[in-house]
Order: sequence, then structure tokens, then C-alpha cells
Amino acid sequence: MTETQKTAKLSLNGQDYELPIFSPTAGPDVLDIRKLYAQAGVFTYDPGFTSTASCDSTITYIDGNEGVLLHRGYPIDQLASKSHYLEVSYLLLYGELPTATQLEDFEARVTRHTMVHEQMHNFFRGFRRDAHPMATMVGVVGAMSAFYHDSTDIADPWQREVASIRLIAKLPTIAAMAYKYSIGQPFVYPRNDLDYAANFLHMCFSVPAEDYNVNPILSRAMDRIFTLHADHEQNASTSTVRLASSSGANPFACIAAGIACLWGPAHGGANQACLEMLKEIGTVDRIPEFIARAKDKDDPFRLMGFGHRVYKNTDPRATVLKQSADEVLELLGVEDNPLLQVAKELEQTALNDPYFKEKKLFPNVDFYSGIILEAMGFPTSMFTPIFALSRTVGWISQWKEMIADPQNKIGRPRQLYLGQTSRDYVDIENR
Repeated sequence: MTETQKTAKLSLNGQDYELPIFSPTAGPDVLDIRKLYAQAGVFTYDPGFTSTASCDSTITYIDGNEGVLLHRGYPIDQLASKSHYLEVSYLLLYGELPTATQLEDFEARVTRHTMVHEQMHNFFRGFRRDAHPMATMVGVVGAMSAFYHDSTDIADPWQREVASIRLIAKLPTIAAMAYKYSIGQPFVYPRNDLDYAANFLHMCFSVPAEDYNVNPILSRAMDRIFTLHADHEQNASTSTVRLASSSGANPFACIAAGIACLWGPAHGGANQACLEMLKEIGTVDRIPEFIARAKDKDDPFRLMGFGHRVYKNTDPRATVLKQSADEVLELLGVEDNPLLQVAKELEQTALNDPYFKEKKLFPNVDFYSGIILEAMGFPTSMFTPIFALSRTVGWISQWKEMIADPQNKIGRPRQLYLGQTSRDYVDIENR
């Protein structure tokens, strides 16, 4: 971020104030209002912070109008097609793609930390079996600071590094344990001979009674889901992690806060909402009815998984994941799954409909990830936990960047107060 010679002039009550303008390497210029309250005695008002830059960052850049998503400058479609999740994780954490030696070392460090403390098994058993896996994950991840208290000092760079590796390594194990617990099956320990995605599928779907071999097509699809959800700039959960971190809270508590925020249906629950919509449609012959409803402005029905709040063009992640969705459906078939039959027919109908083309309501990453996870056999309750374990590396990268920022200070948003002004207390007998 560099300050230019440009400034903006704010005229207020006959007084002019000069606001510096910062120019990013990409994206719109930013007005610096940090001294505005001290100089002019006013705050800015921006509900949802949709026009406010809360930080400067070098990790992820999004241009929603052009359908661009870059991690450290690399386009997401290239990373998802040519790379894999742990390599992208290294990129997000350290700023550059690793050499072969660096990647081998990083993968080994993650692999050696996939097991959780044995006493955490007892912690899981304190939850009801019908607890939502996200509720379990919030509790278990938040409790990690009680098990790994040797990596909670955020002022120590080595402890920050250890905490980062532990979180990336253990979140798939914790998510898989939450799933196994919810269906009454025994926990499955991780295997060091499997890669990151294959190991997660092994922990979710294998049982002690028989061997389980991970299909490479399913493993690759899962890895792409992880990669495409690894980071997405200053979204609600990432901002939550940063805000929690600004107080000096330990990293496990901060990531738990991010998981709690991601649980919201307006954020991480989008692919689950997409599958619930497909269930509502039910059968292929009802698709025209729901397409007509989606076009009707007076009908509250909306096609979930189409279009995106950020991307006003195509979602760059969706193109890559569509390929994996097609591969998975070809492998597993859709003949015996009415839900997937509806999904495939709806996709083709929307892609060829002039209305959706004009409005640029194309299938997004949530549509395809929901199809893949459904085809693999995951219940919808597991969609958001999978999102959470994918996003953990992004949260950690943002957390580490913030901790190292000399401008870091505790977050303290302001408000537009509309309540009562000062008034005197009235004794209860006089009310």
C-alpha cells in the first residue's frame, strides 16, 4: 500500500479536511479516515463494512466484476488445476510456492500432527449424538488451547508456527471425528501413508471391520474442494478471526470464532441450502415450475447455488469444480439418486436459458461442491464442517499476517447511536 499525492477534500460545517488516498497494487483506491474523528469529530457509517477496508493484506485479491480470484497473485483456476491443497496452503502461509524440498518438509510436518490428543476423545463423548457437527467443532477447536497450551503465546513466532501446523493438520481429524460421532461409528485414526484429502475420506468412510481404498477421483475432487475454499479475502468469518485475534486471544479460540461465524446459513451454509433446494424441487419434471418461480420477481423462491454476492460474472472456482463434479458423477452414477438427477438437469437448463445468461446467474462453487459431497455420501450437516477445515489455512494466514503487522490494534467499530439520551433514574414505586 502506497500513499500517493492524491487527496480527497471533505467539507463539513464550513471546514475543509484533507483525506489521504492510498493506492493498492490492484483494486480501487482507499480513503484514509483514521484521523477523521480526531480532526473533525465525526465517524463514518458503513453497515456491514461493505465499503470499508479494515486492513491491508498481501494474501488474496478478488475482482468480483471480472470474476478474478488470486492467491498471492496466482489465479485460482491455475492453482486448482495444477496444484493441490497443501501446496496452496504453503503459498498462503508463506507467500511463495514451495520448492520440492520445502513442500516435502511441509507435508511431513502436517502429516505428523494429524492425530489429536487421546483425551480429546472423551471431550467428544460429552456431546449428544444428534449434535450438529459444527457445534461439536466449535467446542472441540476452542478447547484445543487446553490440550496444546505450549503453542498459545502469540508473541512467540515459533509457537505461532506450531499452532498453525497443528490447526491445519488436526481440523480434518476433528471434522471426521464429529461425523463419526454423529452416526454412532468408532473414531478412525489418521494414516500417514495417505495424502491430505485421501486421509480425510479414509477417516470419514472406513470402518474397522473391512478395508477401505480411497478412489483417486474422489480424493482429487475432495482436494479441489479444499483448495477452492482455502481463502476468500475479508469475508465474514475471516474478519471475525481477525477481530478476535486483535484482542490477543489464542489462535485456537480465534479459529473457533471463525467456525462459529461460518456456521451461519448466509455464509458457510450456501452449499447445504443448495442441496435443500434440490430436495424441494424433488423430481426432474418439476424443474420448469421452479425455473419460472425463480424468474418471478414477486415469488420469494430463489435458485440457490446460482450467481454470487461477490462475483458479478462467473465464479472462477466453479469452472474447475464443474470438471470434478462431472468426473465424480460419471464414476458414481446418478441413476439411483433423484437429487443428483435434478441437479444435472437444472444445471443444463440454467446454462442454456437466456434469462440466466443475461443475469449472469451461472452455477457457483457451492452448487458443484454440494453435488460432489452428496454424491460421495456426506450428509448435508457435514457440508459446512468440510468448508471450515478447508478455510482454516486462510484464517491462519490472515491471523499470522495481522499479528506481524506493526499497525495492528484491537478492533473497535463505532456506532450511530439512536437510543435515549441521558435521563434520571425513577424509583420503582414512581414508575
